[in-house]
Amino acid sequence: MPEAEFTSKCINCGQCAQVCPNRCIKYFSLENGYSSMDTPYIIPREKACILCMKCGDVCPSGAIEPVKRELKPIIEKVHMGKAVVDRQLCLSWQGKTCGVCYRACPLPDVAIRVGMLEQPHVLDKCVGCGLCERSCIQLPQAIRIIPDYG
Repeated sequence: MPEAEFTSKCINCGQCAQVCPNRCIKYFSLENGYSSMDTPYIIPREKACILCMKCGDVCPSGAIEPVKRELKPIIEKVHMGKAVVDRQLCLSWQGKTCGVCYRACPLPDVAIRVGMLEQPHVLDKCVGCGLCERSCIQLPQAIRIIPDYG
């Protein structure tokens, strides 16, 4: 849901992070302002979402909606952001076969496909889980998630 709607529904209970098996959900602290305190967020480069969908199952406020762990519901309902490839940094776009981002994607050929030399092409159905960004071997990374703020 759009960020403003999410923050108005989130009760900052922490249950989403407690149930997350990948421990990717963190919370804003007082440094981000009192109104943001304890609001959950993800930094894909540090820990990405594995699309287990457990956070939506435990969220008591509906800020994170329950989503079945199946392809169609995930594509329709999960909108964390979208991956963007920087072709200047990407090894495959520089003529050196890589493909790590493609192999890390839980939705290969749905969210991302590869072309010649495993050049990544992000597709419209990318949900922004961040596993591609997390796995990118380039520094700075050649693929990043641009958050979907609704």
